[in-house]
Amino acid sequence: MNRLLAFVLIVVLSAGVVAGTSSWLFNDVKLGLDLKGGFEILYEAQPIEAGGKVTKESLIETAKSLESRANATGVTEPEVTTEGSNRIRVKIAGVSDENKVRDILKKPAELTFRSARGCAADKGYCKIELHGSDFKQNGASVHQTNLNAYEIAIKLKSASQFAEITREIAKLSPNNQLAIYLDETQLSAPNVAAEINSNEAVITGNYTREEANDLKNTINLGALPLKLTEKYTQSVGATLGKLSLQQTIIAGAIGTVLILLFMMVFYRLPGLIASFCIIVYIWLLLLGFNLIDATLTLPGIAAFILGIGMAVDANIIMAERIKEEMRSGKSILSSQKAGSKHSFRTIIDAHVTTTIAALVLFFIGVGSVKGFAVILLLSIIISVLTNVFFSRLLLTLIIRSGLVKKKSYFGVKESEVRAL
Repeated sequence: MNRLLAFVLIVVLSAGVVAGTSSWLFNDVKLGLDLKGGFEILYEAQPIEAGGKVTKESLIETAKSLESRANATGVTEPEVTTEGSNRIRVKIAGVSDENKVRDILKKPAELTFRSARGCAADKGYCKIELHGSDFKQNGASVHQTNLNAYEIAIKLKSASQFAEITREIAKLSPNNQLAIYLDETQLSAPNVAAEINSNEAVITGNYTREEANDLKNTINLGALPLKLTEKYTQSVGATLGKLSLQQTIIAGAIGTVLILLFMMVFYRLPGLIASFCIIVYIWLLLLGFNLIDATLTLPGIAAFILGIGMAVDANIIMAERIKEEMRSGKSILSSQKAGSKHSFRTIIDAHVTTTIAALVLFFIGVGSVKGFAVILLLSIIISVLTNVFFSRLLLTLIIRSGLVKKKSYFGVKESEVRAL
């Protein structure tokens, strides 16, 4: 009676939690470009200065800057990946104003420090002393002075380089200004009286707190290590993405229902328990998907459905093993113990080989391939928990309760049972 009560409580509580939170889980899933609509751009990176090189490090830094710039526009989960030696692919889903975001990505602001060294009198600050690549990524910050004014501090990569530049400019008095430009807009032109041996430069002015923060954000987003050229672009309409999602969900739902019916018809009680465990598995997979803050794409849904297939396979292997033990003449309890034990190694072997394949895809693949691998790995972990241990627990409780006494409940006919 205690085992039966435990079985009922576990099933009722699990079903209640799944039913009560499924709607929230579905609505909280973040959709990718191919399901929500948006656009994709492929950039080719080039060095800012002639003769420069595009290194792996500078390409990664530029990709991080692009991601920060996209995030600053308010879009959700931009996907920015490097490709090859000089390309960056940007995917942004759910964009309301595509042109605005494209302009921000395509026309990055470049921060430069300029002086009049070697310039003609009518050329102004013609010499660029520091480029955006000389500043640290996200190195600008806002500080409040003792006079309640706001200034922007910018961190440089090399203190010795800044010291050399300021030492030379200090000798040019009265033309000893180091002008700070954002693109061709002059922000300020402070005098340099002496060498500044520091890795921090300060922009001062009559800025409000909001203006100082805006300037800080613009500088942080503008210091791109490389120059970008748009080579390819593709837009996916929200309607097309929504249609893909609807068709995929319908196909997945029909397939899942048919699988559950198959399990219940052919495997009776184990099939019924397996169907319940698969529903719990799907719920846990959605929960895990939201917890890791992943973005759902069509390849992700493919991995999701593949995981359901693996979950079904694990239950079928265990159910068939139990049926084989019953046909050999063993009791229901002995058959369940032996079948569960013998099927465990086969199930784990299958999951381990799939895990190896998923890990290879994760470490070698990029973009949607890596996303597919993440969902597949997550599904393998949850499948072992629910369709091996959880289903075995429920089946053991119901058998030990003494409520199940007929082998026909497992899809085994009396005529198939061999005498020991």
